[in-house]
Amino acid sequence: MKLDYGPLKSFFESEDISEIMINSWNKIFVEHKGLLIETSAKFVDQRQFEELIYSILNFDKKKLDSCFAFDGLLPSGDRYNITLPPLTAKSPTLTIRKFLSQNLSLDDLVQKHFMSNKAAQFLKAAVQGRLSIVVSGGTGSGKTSLLNTLGSLISKTERIVSIEDVAELRFFHPNWVSMQSVYQEKINLTSKACLVNALRMRPDRIIIGECRKDETFEMLQAMNTGHDGSMTTVHANSASDCLSRLESLVQLSGVDLPIKQVRFLMSKAIDLVLQIRRRSDGRREIVDITEIGGLDQETITRATLFERDSSGQLVTTGLVPNVLKKINAHGVVIPPAFFESRSVSKRTA
Repeated sequence: MKLDYGPLKSFFESEDISEIMINSWNKIFVEHKGLLIETSAKFVDQRQFEELIYSILNFDKKKLDSCFAFDGLLPSGDRYNITLPPLTAKSPTLTIRKFLSQNLSLDDLVQKHFMSNKAAQFLKAAVQGRLSIVVSGGTGSGKTSLLNTLGSLISKTERIVSIEDVAELRFFHPNWVSMQSVYQEKINLTSKACLVNALRMRPDRIIIGECRKDETFEMLQAMNTGHDGSMTTVHANSASDCLSRLESLVQLSGVDLPIKQVRFLMSKAIDLVLQIRRRSDGRREIVDITEIGGLDQETITRATLFERDSSGQLVTTGLVPNVLKKINAHGVVIPPAFFESRSVSKRTA
């Protein structure tokens, strides 16, 4: 089915535009090179805008009688979100997140100053060394894009099972199964249910697009039971906030465990937290890379391995990570001297 996007057509053709936001038929914004811009584009009238919305919902076979908010994929593969009155009282809205035709490589991210060359070398070794990674950041910071890049580094000899609410991951991997939660009339297949089933599919790695519900506890357990090297993303503004959010998600899932046991599970499951952000100038970047250690009393210990220095460069802090043995055990040899730095080391509890 071919949709008539009207005034939005040129936005789909521009590689510099990553998101399209229509607040009403005559109010259209875009994210251009990371910056939010109001455009002069508009639909002919409200009717033309609504025709596009209902064409999208019809294409995606959405039922309109029981919901006022919808997520899905356009025929192009780009993600959409639609809201209808009375949820947005003044007008329906349409938000479209465009996807890259191919994943960015580590070299691409270095050229974009998203990370340093040294950090890229470490992350490549971390994925090949089967470290379990959580990508943490705010909305629009590039969490899914980074997860796609990291996933592309997984060996073709391994089996990947991914789980998402809306299919955004693209690994171009020969042994990759993509699972998606389903919320329809009489069908309620949650991410947690997908994850439980994924464990029966002989995955080497499990990748969850985002941990935000009761799948979090199952994900941590999977990381601890033979699925090391698994990955996910979390909405958080720092590594410590990321751990706090994961802890809260486990508690909200109804798991009856003492807080110390929850933290012990997290400390054993997670090897690295990659904190990313979108700057005020629109540029996205890794802020720091943190190693998650063991449990000291009731506190999860952390060590900052990479951080932004006073000039804005992502540099090593001088700490040699404990996970280096695990990386080297998989045949990816990184010498301790790789982490030498003049900056002050940071190992915290």
